[in-house]
Amino acid sequence: MKPQMMMKFEPHQEKNVFDLFIYDTVTREGKFDWSSWTMLESKTSAQYFSNVLAQIPDNAEMRLFINSNGGMVSEGVAIYNQLKRHPAQKTGYVDGCAYSVASLILQACDKRIMGLGTSMLVHNMWVSIDGNAAMLRKMADDLDNWMVANRKVYLERCAGKITEEQLTELMDEEKILNPDDCLAYGFIDEIAENMPEDIGIEQKETNQDGVAPEQIALIQSMQQFIDIRQSLLNNIQQMDVPEPNRTPKNKANPCVAFFDHLFK
Repeated sequence: MKPQMMMKFEPHQEKNVFDLFIYDTVTREGKFDWSSWTMLESKTSAQYFSNVLAQIPDNAEMRLFINSNGGMVSEGVAIYNQLKRHPAQKTGYVDGCAYSVASLILQACDKRIMGLGTSMLVHNMWVSIDGNAAMLRKMADDLDNWMVANRKVYLERCAGKITEEQLTELMDEEKILNPDDCLAYGFIDEIAENMPEDIGIEQKETNQDGVAPEQIALIQSMQQFIDIRQSLLNNIQQMDVPEPNRTPKNKANPCVAFFDHLFK
């Protein structure tokens, strides 16, 4: 089975131009593959991104296309820093949405562009935690410290177009921002009516009926599950299960018979 790629790396038809795509949630682990019962490699992890960036020459042009609701902060921040360190000229395009940590990754690009109809969301981090009162208070303090560091990323790129107080208010409100908002605040550099047409996206492979490999694999795994279930049912039906021992109603109780004999 060829797994669907959530972050794709495509050498462009032009020499020294490389296209990267973040089109899913940023995660450390991939999705579960029901056909093999294993976890797939995440194509949006910091480790995968590191492997991809190692293949791109320092003097190359890199184009990053984003359509993501965000994901794990630690993975996204690591991807941001990896991009920042890479010497290639980087242009980031928002194709759909850049929410949460996906908007932070965009800030690593030298030029940031949003298409028409796209949107962005910046907000405060959140976690799920169990614990006593002291542990909950500590986590709240930790979140505040993490947000100070997180806001610095945006403020650095916004170049004075937004204050920390305004940014904090935006994050508290969790307001969806349109391209005009993002341009005014300094989150992007340009609004593009027409996005690049020569993007190096590979065509999905299909069979003669137009069915993609991942769809075929899903159908096969479902059929395997049905076959296994039917096999188990057949085996159960063929088992020789003895009837439970039951004392006939007309059979005398041996204890009662003993005492009847004893006291005759």
